[in-house]
Amino acid sequence: MIIGTLVGGLIVFIWQFLSWAVINIHISEQKYTPNQEAILQSLESQLSEEGNYFMPSYPPGTSSDDQQKLIEAAAGKPWAQVTYHKAMNMSMSMNMLRGYLADIVAVFMLIWLLGKIPELTMGTSIMASVAVGLIGYLTTEYSNAIWFEINSMPYLIDTLVSWGICGTWLGYWLRR
Repeated sequence: MIIGTLVGGLIVFIWQFLSWAVINIHISEQKYTPNQEAILQSLESQLSEEGNYFMPSYPPGTSSDDQQKLIEAAAGKPWAQVTYHKAMNMSMSMNMLRGYLADIVAVFMLIWLLGKIPELTMGTSIMASVAVGLIGYLTTEYSNAIWFEINSMPYLIDTLVSWGICGTWLGYWLRR
């Protein structure tokens, strides 16, 4: 179980790296603007705290009536989501470690589920693995894509590829 978990987690982690850093299928989430310096300077002067911002929005404690008025006034106008950090941290080692550990935990839970299937076949392992990945995709990335009008196709590709390959590995490893 330990080897299956570590290798499965590594498979998912390597695909995530390839997807973001080599193949770059997530390029639609990192658009360039030649106005980036002016925008960053404006954000720095206007935002006092790091965090995620949705604009337009309303301050905490706004009454329901005032919220509705603000929503109606915003209809048809530009809107934005901004994730703001005061300083860019270029050290990725802790992020990579946390990502790999998250993948290990996910694969461990998948192995536990696959272990509950009597007479596991290769096909069942692959389909169950992809199904688990799709559950995560549909309830997070796709749901966000619906509400925030963003492209979730890169995440669907990540789900199908990483969990398909992982399911193939686990179908081999758990049935030997």
